[in-house]
Amino acid sequence: MSEYIMPVRPQNSNKGTFGKVLNIAGSDNFIGAAYLSTLAALKVGAGYAALAADKAVIDTVSKLLPEAVYISRENAIKSFKNYTVLLIGCGLGREKRTVSDFKKFINLAQKYRLPTVIDADGLNILAKFDSFKLTQNTIITPHPMEAARLLGVDSILNDLKFAAKELSKKYKCIVVLKNHRTIICKEERIFVNQYGNSALAKAGTGDILAGIISGLLAQKMEPFEAAKLGVYLHSRAGEIASQDLTEYSVLASELVKYFPAAIKELL
Repeated sequence: MSEYIMPVRPQNSNKGTFGKVLNIAGSDNFIGAAYLSTLAALKVGAGYAALAADKAVIDTVSKLLPEAVYISRENAIKSFKNYTVLLIGCGLGREKRTVSDFKKFINLAQKYRLPTVIDADGLNILAKFDSFKLTQNTIITPHPMEAARLLGVDSILNDLKFAAKELSKKYKCIVVLKNHRTIICKEERIFVNQYGNSALAKAGTGDILAGIISGLLAQKMEPFEAAKLGVYLHSRAGEIASQDLTEYSVLASELVKYFPAAIKELL
């Protein structure tokens, strides 16, 4: 495990030291995605996380997670420069207003050079555009179906490594191609995660992964290393959780309880 190193946490610090994640997430049908991704960012060590969402999402999530900050999307756009990482897409939906907001947030992230994680509906929105170049500090986290949609093909399952490279070249970004053995790719640089099990094959675990990577980016990790470590912690937490709960019964919300055990192994 020597290739995995947790970010340093100086004792002379405050919440700003460990970064501020702006999470654009959630919609009426996917409130849990907003909760899980925000929770994971904080639990992995980010100093501050703000969830920007509609009122119905905020009303529910704020009762479950008092440690986060809650703002409207409009106010998030106005105060964008106060954040250090953007996470966008978890359970976001694909309404016309959401597509417009997505473009605004990505453009602002590029303007302020914010490391960015795009997941779930963010990827489905991204696939709508013929030409939308990202930046090298952007991480996209597709599963195989989303990856195929982004590449404009029917399937990528015959050659996942090739697909990861093609996505990285097309969007000029880092790719986390989620599968049984998740692939992390930056152009020709490839890393294949060797951990994890079927406990992670359940709704909500992708939101957890996006939150983990965002939380690591907030702590000033280099994006490729944050992606690699995030995938490891996510999959290792799943392995440890399944020892207690079996691979059948691990819920996404329970994964965060096993972050400390996965982290302790590395410290």
